Amino acid sequence: MLKKILCLFLLVFLGCGISQRTLAQSPTVTGKVTDEKGEGIPGASVTVKGTQQGTLTTVEGTYSLEAAGNATLVFSFVGYLKEEIAVNNRSVIDITLKTDTKALEEVVVVGYGTQRKVETTGSIASVKAADLVQTPVANIAQGLQARVAGVQINQNSGSPGGNVSVRIRGTNSINGSSEPLYVVDGIQISNGGGITDVSPLSTINPNDIESVEVLKDASASAIYGARAANGVVLITTKRGKSGATRVTFDSYYGTQKANKMLDVLNASEFAQLENEVFKNNNYPDPASLGEGVNWQKMIFREAPIQNHQLSVNGGNDKTQVALSLNYFDQKGIIMSSGFKRYSYRLNLDHRISKIFKIGTSILGSYSVNDGVTTGIENTDSSINSILGAALGAPPTLQPYRPDGTLFPFGEQGAGQYREVKNPLEFASVLQERTIKRSLINLYGEANILKGLTYRASFNVDQKGELYNYYSPRSIINRADLNDNSGSGSKINGNALALLHESILTYSTNIGKNHTFKATGVFGTQIELANSNEISATGFPNDATQNEALQLALTRTVKSNRTSQRLDSYMGRINYGFKDKFFLDLTARVDGFSNFGANNKYGIFPAVSAAYRIIEEDFAKNISWLSDLKLRGSYGLTGNAAGISPYQSLATVSASGKDYIFNHAYLTGISPTGIANPNLRWERSIQTNFGLDISLFSNRLSIIADAYHKKTLDLLFVKTLPLSSGYADMTGNYASLLNKGLELATNARILNGAFKWDVSANVTINRNKVLSLDEGVTNEKFITTYTILKVGEPLGLFKSYVFDGVNQTGDAILPGYDGRIGGHKLKDVTGDNQISAADQMIVGNPNPKFIYGFSTNLSFKGFDFGAFFSGSQGNDIYNASRLSFENPLGQRNLMKGVANRWSPTNPSNQYVSGYQGGRLPISDYVVEDGSYLRCKNLTLGYTIPSFGPIHGIRLYVSTNNLFTITKYSGYDPEVNTYAGSNTVIGVDNLVYPQAKSFLGGIQVTF
Repeated sequence: MLKKILCLFLLVFLGCGISQRTLAQSPTVTGKVTDEKGEGIPGASVTVKGTQQGTLTTVEGTYSLEAAGNATLVFSFVGYLKEEIAVNNRSVIDITLKTDTKALEEVVVVGYGTQRKVETTGSIASVKAADLVQTPVANIAQGLQARVAGVQINQNSGSPGGNVSVRIRGTNSINGSSEPLYVVDGIQISNGGGITDVSPLSTINPNDIESVEVLKDASASAIYGARAANGVVLITTKRGKSGATRVTFDSYYGTQKANKMLDVLNASEFAQLENEVFKNNNYPDPASLGEGVNWQKMIFREAPIQNHQLSVNGGNDKTQVALSLNYFDQKGIIMSSGFKRYSYRLNLDHRISKIFKIGTSILGSYSVNDGVTTGIENTDSSINSILGAALGAPPTLQPYRPDGTLFPFGEQGAGQYREVKNPLEFASVLQERTIKRSLINLYGEANILKGLTYRASFNVDQKGELYNYYSPRSIINRADLNDNSGSGSKINGNALALLHESILTYSTNIGKNHTFKATGVFGTQIELANSNEISATGFPNDATQNEALQLALTRTVKSNRTSQRLDSYMGRINYGFKDKFFLDLTARVDGFSNFGANNKYGIFPAVSAAYRIIEEDFAKNISWLSDLKLRGSYGLTGNAAGISPYQSLATVSASGKDYIFNHAYLTGISPTGIANPNLRWERSIQTNFGLDISLFSNRLSIIADAYHKKTLDLLFVKTLPLSSGYADMTGNYASLLNKGLELATNARILNGAFKWDVSANVTINRNKVLSLDEGVTNEKFITTYTILKVGEPLGLFKSYVFDGVNQTGDAILPGYDGRIGGHKLKDVTGDNQISAADQMIVGNPNPKFIYGFSTNLSFKGFDFGAFFSGSQGNDIYNASRLSFENPLGQRNLMKGVANRWSPTNPSNQYVSGYQGGRLPISDYVVEDGSYLRCKNLTLGYTIPSFGPIHGIRLYVSTNNLFTITKYSGYDPEVNTYAGSNTVIGVDNLVYPQAKSFLGGIQVTF
């Protein structure tokens, strides 16, 4: 009945299907479409083969259609096998559709192997390759955003190739890493870095990806042991297939622009404010200055983005090859920024005999990132970033001299503006990062006995990186030029990871009802890294930039080398009974050189089970129920990513100071780290319960999970007594909790000539700090407004409470720099003074829930897709407002300051132009960061195959078209502190995401 009601609603909503009539009348064919139980199937598609003529069955499963006597009818419905029946001049044709059992055989990738989807007992989410590249992304993680329940992905910086933070089931660490482990064709890599770094994932071409599986719970990820506490993302690239060789060319080109610009004072308003702040008449006639220079328009630009890929796929029964070449180029919407990547991929599989098989996967890339300084942590972005400089640049000044060269502000306005920078100075600084990367996997496989397979895998991850920096003399005020002007550097880094894994797999069926599979793995990995840096200041000119550092007056040199090793032993048993009951047992032992001497090895066990209720007789008789499975798991995983090499050892380093002995300069060496032989991995204990439901012949599927994850032995910096000779020591001193709910649904509403799919997901996660510093510390300020507090979520904002503006006649409470016309702080304690006791928790950067929604439609060669993402209930600390709503002079401000306080205009928000001082840190700058973003709209048309052309698809697409939010900054999806676990939801003028419009073509030969 539920199935009939749903389909009846769809039929009414969509105008009762796609029935069409030809001009010439044909005989009418009627009938009924039923399932194997004899029940009518509503909404089934009935079409005349070779035409667009068709209809949908009624609620009872009946149909009526005009068809010629020699026509062929095609019957289809989601979850059933398609049938073709010749009319043969009949007027009544009844048909029974058989259930399509392919869903039971669908395979998903798991760690060190594959599994039928029905056999999975853990929480594993799969993402289609087409979904990953629906939006033009530079790295894989961007394509996953809002597509997987339980996964929160933040584009920390909108700069091309910029950094992305990924959190699977919440933040799991304090001082360690919370980023998941990525496994690309067996090669293990990690994502991390600061706000200005290039994401390591940006060196991999997303168009090469075949599928992505996200392992979320402990039972699914424990197979990766000490690196799995933050979840695991398995990435499989496209491999060759037997059959005719296919050549595909995929190309798109588009433009990008800023989503918004912030309203600031124009030249007239700024000049009036300057006269007021400095109590002078530097601008005799402010009204005559008009709008002045719009500095945001000076630095923002319409920027092109393009991607071109040529792929070849083919092979025979013995050898299969997949080859691709790719070029990706994204200019930034802020001048002088951009990301360019050249990449290739070669996947080769060759069967030597029935017993032996060999193959390789090679991914190579060369990328160039041109950076520009935007918001960085722990700095005043109002003067030290291009966005801050553009907002604060006086609109009364000029960008260029008459000769076209850059015009420093210190040389304008009689030197009054020496403390602010021309925004174009930041665009003149060279910040180029080039990365060469190769991911190589070689494998050999032998079928030793029936069901017994041995696979040896040899993996290489090699990366070479060169960072070029040069700040020219030409951007310095001429009066300030000296022998130390101009600075440059070169940083050369190399990393090499070598991994060998031996995998032994045995699979068999015991009788008709039992399945058994055992997997054993031994792995050993070594990681080597080194870097060399030379920095210099005092260049004679800008002619050679940083290519002749030897010309500089002062030079410093640094070098570094590290190595680490991981040995692993793993076993897994999978058992199944009648496709009804499944049991998985996993255990892994990891030995890591970075661990302390007393904790070199850790063991990570997990157990999970599933019960497919649909296999019970009573469930089989429920016609609208296609599948029903209960899952449960419990396991222990580790996080070793936060432990750097040698961190458990006593360390010494150069002090950075020179000492003179016997008239000779000597460099001092001093102790810097105290030994901790007990240092070990962070431990996550996770329980998961899941429910998988499929309804209406797999037309509607729902996946729900509830989890509880407690992370112990968190890395935490413990303050030591001064008598120890050390300031602090890192150890396993803290713990926290994550728990949450995940819901994902997918509906194939129509599957006839008109197809309509809808999918959505929502994630609710709550985290709480359980202990800090072994219970000694209850609360700790990480920044002047962000705290860690036992019993509370990570990253809470704590500050004074804004209570309006002090008005004429108000009594100014002692304890802060209050004044008439300035911000008033609330006396929370009521003791008639402002003190630390008046600080309160004023914001939570953790969302109440995050969600994603997508829909895809197709009809007669046309296709349309829409994708939305959102976050609800999170707060943002908009740090820049403390600078750009504070009239200190010399710097432009937000438009609202035009309505500032004065004795005749008692504003209760914007302070006066002569109140002086700095705005106190309060919840005045804490804003609602909730948003709903249209990530992508795509409209395409596929031209049918003709001649050697197998297919042509033309499409247009728009990305980040609009964002619904109350946030006043550039972009609500922001975090200046990038991958930080404790300082989140902070906007210090980070590079905003771009809106883009593009067109593309996909041709297959």
